[in-house]
Amino acid sequence: MKNFDCIVIGTGGVGSAALYHAARRGLRVAGLDRFPPGHDRGSSHGQTRIIRQAYFEHPDYVPLVLRAYRLWEDLSASCGEQLYHATGLVQFGPPDGVVLPGVMASAQQHGLAVERLSGAEAMARWPAFRVPPGLEAVYEPQAGYLLVERCVQAHAASAVGLGAELYPGAAVRAWQADAQGVCVQTDAESFAARSLIVTAGAWAGELLAELKLRLEVRRKAMYWFRAEGPLYAAARMPCYLYELPQGVFYGMPRIDHRGIKAAEHSGGLPVTDPLGVDRAIDPCDLARVQAMISECLPGAAAQPSDHSVCLYTMSADEHFIVDCHPEYPHVAFAAGLSGHGFKFACVLGEALVALVCGEAKPAELAFLGLQRAGIRAAC
Repeated sequence: MKNFDCIVIGTGGVGSAALYHAARRGLRVAGLDRFPPGHDRGSSHGQTRIIRQAYFEHPDYVPLVLRAYRLWEDLSASCGEQLYHATGLVQFGPPDGVVLPGVMASAQQHGLAVERLSGAEAMARWPAFRVPPGLEAVYEPQAGYLLVERCVQAHAASAVGLGAELYPGAAVRAWQADAQGVCVQTDAESFAARSLIVTAGAWAGELLAELKLRLEVRRKAMYWFRAEGPLYAAARMPCYLYELPQGVFYGMPRIDHRGIKAAEHSGGLPVTDPLGVDRAIDPCDLARVQAMISECLPGAAAQPSDHSVCLYTMSADEHFIVDCHPEYPHVAFAAGLSGHGFKFACVLGEALVALVCGEAKPAELAFLGLQRAGIRAAC
């Protein structure tokens, strides 16, 4: 049996970050995952993810995302690769909807720079977009996108460079804990450690079953549509989000030959087996995104040039669950990132390592704790 100071189960977005921050502290740490870092079977793939500061979901996310900006910058510097690209983000919605009031509330509470525009003003500034009647816009210049697979791979490679051990192909079957430490069984061998971090994404419900967390895995598709001309390039077009009557849609400008990216954030079909997800194009799902493209980005091609399928793991209130195990303070986890968690991966990984090292829970994490489910954590 191999022995470590810390084991990380799941080396995707948050897990690869936890592996890195554990190794930075000098811990002997192992990362266990069924797949290699940067794989396309879970939640952290599809080329890009939006990062933004004026968080409409809840103002309490803002301190965490501001820390994340600093950590992504540090990772970029250490790996010698630009991981964050500042394109700005324009978000469209009704003035009495969820998105625009939420953005403005976070911006006002935390003193963030955002600009309010009418639909006509937004179309004049960014001619690629069409704004349906009744919608307005907010623009956040400090927003942009992260290169999602490269972020995961950079965290993992940097962790290995600091002495971490990666075990791709290690499917975790079970784990046990007592006051002294943990034991983790994979389909091939067993591992022991003083502490454990569970960042298993769509498999978190299974690995944390005793906590009875209300988690639902959903199938989500991303599409690329060819869009020619300078209006759709990242130099001219920001990332975008539309809150429409039929759903919430988002996307990125053209950064390669595939064109602009577009996807629906709302909805999604429930998944019972994350390993058995159908990754072919679903005609109904595609039709919803095509309708948004036709209405809001009419210069893009009607048919997709590429697509990818990822998984959202939804909590009951669509906020993350980040805490220690109720019985074991040396076991910490992040689950239910609900489709908006990747931008926080670096700061959540850092926080989880601090928790299993016995440090007090940061006040910024308090609203994401197990108390929402009526379960008292051990830390």
